Amino acid sequence: MNQLTTRFERYEVAAQEDRCAPRYKITIPAQLRASGGRGFQTVVHDLSLSGFSATAVSKMHPGTLCWLTLPGLEALQAEVVWWQDALCGCAFSKLLSPIVHDNLLARYRGQAAVRPGA
Repeated sequence: MNQLTTRFERYEVAAQEDRCAPRYKITIPAQLRASGGRGFQTVVHDLSLSGFSATAVSKMHPGTLCWLTLPGLEALQAEVVWWQDALCGCAFSKLLSPIVHDNLLARYRGQAAVRPGA
């Protein structure tokens, strides 16, 4: 096993077990584009300040850079962490703004988000 694989495996486990931000179930229509590929319509199924999961019928390889375009926002750069059963999990290159995050939750969940400890 090489160092690259080990790094991604550690990140994937850490991202699933000890997330730096709460992850919220949500349904947001969006566009996802892998580096060097064409964009495609997707649905974001959960969202946090640090990443998201979305539908991706074609396999997306861990480590691939991608761009997520949410309604009303510029494309956000992320890195694919995992792909399984037509879903991919990605980590944003820069944390999502808490204001943007809360606005998306309010818009697509129909209520204002309440952050633990806020």
